[in-house]
Amino acid sequence: MDQAHQRAIAVIAHIDHGKSTLSDRLLQLTGTVSDRDMREQFLDRMDLERERGITIKAAAVRMRYAAPDGAEYQINLIDTPGHVDFGYEVSRSLAACDGVLLLVDAAQGIEAQTLTNLYLAVDAGLEIIPVLNKIDLPAAQPERYAQELASLIGCDPADIFRISAKTGEGVDELLEAIVSKVPPPKGDPDAPLRALVFDSVYDAYRGVIAYVRVVDGRLQRRQAIRLMVADFAADADEIGIMAPDAQVVESLETGEVGYVIAGIKEVALAKVGDTITSADRPAGKPLPGYREPKPMVFAGIYPIEGDDFPELRDALDKLKLNDAALVFEPESSTALGFGFRCGFLGLLHMEIVRERLEREFDLELIATAPSVGYEIELMGAQKQIVRNPTDMPDPSKIEAVYEPYVSVMVVTPSEFVGTVMQLCQERRGELKEMHYLSTERVEIRYHMPLGEIIFDFFDQLKSRTKGYASLDYEPVGMYPSNLVRVDLLLNQQPVDAFSTIVHRDKAYDYGKTMTERLRKLIPRQMFDVPIQAAIGSRVIARETVKAKRKDVLAKCYGGDITRKRKLLEQQKKGKKKMKQIGAVEVPQGAFIDALRVDADLDAGAKS
Repeated sequence: MDQAHQRAIAVIAHIDHGKSTLSDRLLQLTGTVSDRDMREQFLDRMDLERERGITIKAAAVRMRYAAPDGAEYQINLIDTPGHVDFGYEVSRSLAACDGVLLLVDAAQGIEAQTLTNLYLAVDAGLEIIPVLNKIDLPAAQPERYAQELASLIGCDPADIFRISAKTGEGVDELLEAIVSKVPPPKGDPDAPLRALVFDSVYDAYRGVIAYVRVVDGRLQRRQAIRLMVADFAADADEIGIMAPDAQVVESLETGEVGYVIAGIKEVALAKVGDTITSADRPAGKPLPGYREPKPMVFAGIYPIEGDDFPELRDALDKLKLNDAALVFEPESSTALGFGFRCGFLGLLHMEIVRERLEREFDLELIATAPSVGYEIELMGAQKQIVRNPTDMPDPSKIEAVYEPYVSVMVVTPSEFVGTVMQLCQERRGELKEMHYLSTERVEIRYHMPLGEIIFDFFDQLKSRTKGYASLDYEPVGMYPSNLVRVDLLLNQQPVDAFSTIVHRDKAYDYGKTMTERLRKLIPRQMFDVPIQAAIGSRVIARETVKAKRKDVLAKCYGGDITRKRKLLEQQKKGKKKMKQIGAVEVPQGAFIDALRVDADLDAGAKS
């Protein structure tokens, strides 16, 4: 189709502001999906996406729209993830677009991820169409939030579209605005081929399916192609479009969005952000913006039944085919047996991977407490990356420790500003700026260690602001910190599963909490069991599991007191000897309960 009649758009919004519902209405109104085949969240194909009401994988669909003036337009809709964990995928999806629909809930107003995605769209130089959704709700305040949105992007409140994606009200006018306001693609059809890979998935039968937008040139079926960043050559065996189901085509012209199947067997070879070019007439340089996905959060994943370790290894290998951002390596724990140390983009990514492993491969797993990657500078200017607390070198060999910091953005009602600032400062946050979006809503930015927000930060934020605050964050680099490793010892023996790296000021609180928790979980033995938290050789907290005691005096009916004392002394010596050689029996359930992070993950996933 002529470039002048092509449009590529994305819908960006905070979670639960109606992004997928608006996509459904656009598909219906353009006749792309019939009423009979229509279902809610049509573009969300995974069960997890439908259950949680979030978008995990990007999806592209081609729609044909007959404008009132009689012209026919081709609209390529790219449905993007909204969560902070998938921010890089969102940026690549936006790079494949010419404009965006900025969607805001008329009952909730601007949220943190709304702003983050808006800044991404502004940086990409895209046409922004502001839209207020859910105007049919009784709690909707369209005039108030239109004013707030207009002051943010610098437009007239009357220019903001007011729609209800659920009922379809106002969506017709929005469709007309897409073709009138969003510019056509600017690529050169005569230039060497350059196509941006904005998503890729693995199919067990056909290999990797790469979703692309042709920026320059033309992509033809059976053409010899090359992935420029991966430096991998292949043949485009099949080219097609999603409308909404796959349809094979002979070529993709400049500006068009579709998919390519080239017999690639690993998703890692068709990474998001790579550039496809022609092998015969290659482009001079790839499209800008590519970067390697970098894990931010690390955790150990172990099978509850040790015999399931081979099945877990096979499951991770298969899942890696679909998720290039997942990294893992084997590790062993004296407490939990054999497992894997896995790297994730964030807490939501971690929860999704663990849930997919349990659902799709029928495994029972335990995840250790999440941690982040630290950079250790040793004596002699050597550097070491530590992802597992047990790998932390001896304190006497450490010159400095660096930890990852993030820029945290919190959008909250103005009445909770003091509460939010207090919480951020408790987590070692440094205030960077505070901006009033309106008289009632404030945007607050802090620089904060990533390790401080991966546990219960979001949960605390929601409880202290009565659920009204929203959170987003992005990495800003590594900074020096006063960090120490806290070890938990049972009967003077360290238990590696409970070791963690914390700031020195919070080491005592962590040690006290874990020793108290373990005292309640570990069953009583035949001897006293000391539970200690230690930094190096210095014990900072201790609890004791009292011994079971056999009544050795039960058989003494009266008699001289010296006989009873003799029995008690013998028992005392026996217990002392048993403590020296006895091993503490700790049931698997105690480890699982002590390491239980489900509540923390669920809280982080909803952010």
